[in-house]
Amino acid sequence: MKESFRFAFLKTIPVMLGYLFLGLAFGLLLQEAGYSFWWALLISAIVYAGSIQFVLVSFLTAGTSLPVVAVMTLLINSRHAFYGLTFIEKFKAMKSRPYMIFSLTDETYSLLCSLKVPEGMDEKKVMFLISLLDQIYWIIGSVVGAALGQVLPFDMTGIDFAMTALFVTIFVDQWREAKSHLPAVIGLISSVICLLIFGGSNFILPSLIITVTILMALQKRLEGKVENT
Repeated sequence: MKESFRFAFLKTIPVMLGYLFLGLAFGLLLQEAGYSFWWALLISAIVYAGSIQFVLVSFLTAGTSLPVVAVMTLLINSRHAFYGLTFIEKFKAMKSRPYMIFSLTDETYSLLCSLKVPEGMDEKKVMFLISLLDQIYWIIGSVVGAALGQVLPFDMTGIDFAMTALFVTIFVDQWREAKSHLPAVIGLISSVICLLIFGGSNFILPSLIITVTILMALQKRLEGKVENT
């Protein structure tokens, strides 16, 4: 267990740095909206949805109706439906399956996709620890941010760049470890094209659809290429 935890912790360090900072930002925004750190703890433990939590702050202050909140949450997190397809078989055999489904954020998904555990180590246990640690980082950041916001003034300029930096770090790490760079190139090209066509607010879902479709069509070729390397 100790070795599994150590391995999972080392794998999640890039996410830890990003989540602590982003959680801090969320906590500060929530506190500015008039909610204490207890709300930050509750929302990050139960909702745990990254971008939608930032949107939720605006919804709370504006008194948005629950149906609107539900629709917006569905639209913003619709990409997660594609994430789950990757791990259907692995999650079926896990006792922690409900939590694994709940905790599958963008960054956790990226880590699990590239996960290669040492021989003799329980992969499912490591997957669970990675998911749990990522949420713990987010909760800690949120609570600390809300608590600090009550006593210290903060300048929020540029704080939204942390998510971009986190994704770049994870992408570079996967690029270095991957035997084939074709999936990454396909994803990058489809993302750029969809960004130009649909704009920054709407490109994620169509780019995911295109990328998944192409990768499914090339699955046998990609698997054969990896086996031969």
